[in-house]
Amino acid sequence: MGVAIGIDYVGELHCAVTHGPSSRTFTTDAPTDNGGKGEAFSPTDLVAAALGSCITTVMALVADRHGLDLDGTRVEVLKEMTSVPRRRIGALAVTVTFPAACELSPEDRARLERTADTCPVRQSLHPDIDVAMRFVYPG
Repeated sequence: MGVAIGIDYVGELHCAVTHGPSSRTFTTDAPTDNGGKGEAFSPTDLVAAALGSCITTVMALVADRHGLDLDGTRVEVLKEMTSVPRRRIGALAVTVTFPAACELSPEDRARLERTADTCPVRQSLHPDIDVAMRFVYPG
């Protein structure tokens, strides 16, 4: 079953994006280095956000199945653009930081790292995009 996403151009390089099932909306803007005002997420920012939230979600699903508490875990994604051979996302650097209260065995850590690397968004990205993941554990 597919999910409908509606996009309406509202002028000045802004789009209104609507999630079909929930009717929730948000606005995008072109980035400042490409003529936009930087007033909202750019389309490529959304790719970075999708990767980070996908990693977080699938790790939480696995953690729940194994009785692990990931509350307070933070994922940050640094998106870098390139113009070679054309303008596109060149790299996404992901840092996953687990909170001090998060106790994870070596097996849990390996399971979560494997899960993060195989999230659906990660698997959907073009192989030319350099995706580097770093995991920061307490202690």
